Amino acid sequence: MKTMIKVLTIALVVGMAAGCRTAPVYDIDDAPVVASTDKQLSAEQVKKAIFRAGGGLGWVMKDSGNNHLEGTLRLRKHMAQVDIRYSPKSYSIQYKDSQELRYDGEKIHQNYNGWIQRLQQRIQAEISML
Repeated sequence: MKTMIKVLTIALVVGMAAGCRTAPVYDIDDAPVVASTDKQLSAEQVKKAIFRAGGGLGWVMKDSGNNHLEGTLRLRKHMAQVDIRYSPKSYSIQYKDSQELRYDGEKIHQNYNGWIQRLQQRIQAEISML
C-alpha cells in the first residue's frame, strides 16, 4: 500500500511539474504598423518586413496570397506553425499547428509564446526601419 501511495505521489508531482510549463496560447490581433516616418507603407513593404523578421529568427515564411503568410519554426523535435495576416495598417499572428509543444486546444508550452513575442518584436523593429 505504501509503495502505491509513493507511485501516485510521484506521478502527481511529475504531472504538476509538466503542466506548469504550459500557458494560454499567445495570439496577436491587429498589431498596428507604425513606420519611422509619417508615410503610409504598402502591403508589399509590410510583407517584406515580416519575411525579414521571421527569417532572422529561423522562421520559414511562405506566401499564401491575399495578404496571408504561413510561418513555420522548427527547433529540435518541436515545430510551431502560424498564420500571419497583414495589411498596410496592421498584422495578426495566429496559432495554426504544432508538434511536441503540448497544445491542448487552449494551452501550449510556454516557449511557444516566447517565440511569438520575439517574432512580434522583430517585425516591429523591421517595420520601424522603413
